[in-house]
Amino acid sequence: MSRKIYLVLEDGSAYPGHAFGAEGVGYGEVVFNTSMTGYQEMLTDPSYAGQVVVPTYPMIGNYGVNDIDYQSNRIQVSGFVVRQDCYQPSHWQSERTLHEYLKANGIPGIGGVDTRSITRHLRSVGVMMGIITEDEPDKAIAHLKTLPKYVDTDFVPRVSTDKVFEWDEGGKGTGPHIIVVDCGVKYSILRNLSKLGCRVTVVPATTPSADILKLDPDGILVSPGPGDPALNYLQDTVRDLVGKKPVMGICLGHQLLARAFGSRTFKLKFGHRGANHPVKDLATGRVYITAQNHGYAVDGDSLKGGLEVSQINLNDNTVEGMVHREYPILSIQYHSEASPGPLDTVDAFKRFLDMVKN
Repeated sequence: MSRKIYLVLEDGSAYPGHAFGAEGVGYGEVVFNTSMTGYQEMLTDPSYAGQVVVPTYPMIGNYGVNDIDYQSNRIQVSGFVVRQDCYQPSHWQSERTLHEYLKANGIPGIGGVDTRSITRHLRSVGVMMGIITEDEPDKAIAHLKTLPKYVDTDFVPRVSTDKVFEWDEGGKGTGPHIIVVDCGVKYSILRNLSKLGCRVTVVPATTPSADILKLDPDGILVSPGPGDPALNYLQDTVRDLVGKKPVMGICLGHQLLARAFGSRTFKLKFGHRGANHPVKDLATGRVYITAQNHGYAVDGDSLKGGLEVSQINLNDNTVEGMVHREYPILSIQYHSEASPGPLDTVDAFKRFLDMVKN
């Protein structure tokens, strides 16, 4: 457990630590998450595909890993960087340690590093590629330069389902039929829709709009997912669906809706990732604390085609919600399903279903 390894960033910054989890190399865009809990949900969130995640909370693994809180069917991160990895978790639901979980899934971890120093560095200069490796920093940098860049990769096909399926955890609903376009959907989204009585069908991200409409949906949800929203095939699909059925977009789905109307998106310096982001609703003035996980945002000044900003982030005034003057559209940048995070905005699903019923 004391094998020495490094986290090396593309600017040459190197952080030595000890290995845990699986042996081998892990690389990707290095990002930080400010949630105090929820590491299992972070690890299995498809929006983290292609990324090395750094929790800012110092002790990780102290309540183990259970068989309940998965957000997908596998670990999605490329590597995990922690200050202190706990080998003796204490929780009645714990089934295994974090080390055992990472090892079983082939994901390398590095512990014993100053994660808050890494966070301060990324906040100052922006997120960048990094690698977890046994190699000395100079060799690691040379290796990293040969690897694909995060910004040049479409990760959606890697995390999307490859076939249509009905979500039946807890039984099939008898209410509105909701089609979820799986760009990297979290199980908590499907669970929330199911709890509200919906019949939920999940389709691959590459499903043509005509095939989606043949399934006779009452409403369509475009899910969160990883990477840059400049994906022409998904923009075209969303554009074809708007006006034909009520549409809800979450995170990547929100960005795709904006781009489908010809609006712009841009990459944030270090993104929004955590369970403590304040969002203000412009119509009511109410402030919500939200869970977020994204590196791109919608350019509010570029909105067109009837889209309007409905909510903003109080930290940096970026767009957190959109409405349309004519079409039934509900669009949010944050994660209303939380996991991890607060449940301030879980009623967004109810508002979408009210839109569907009306």
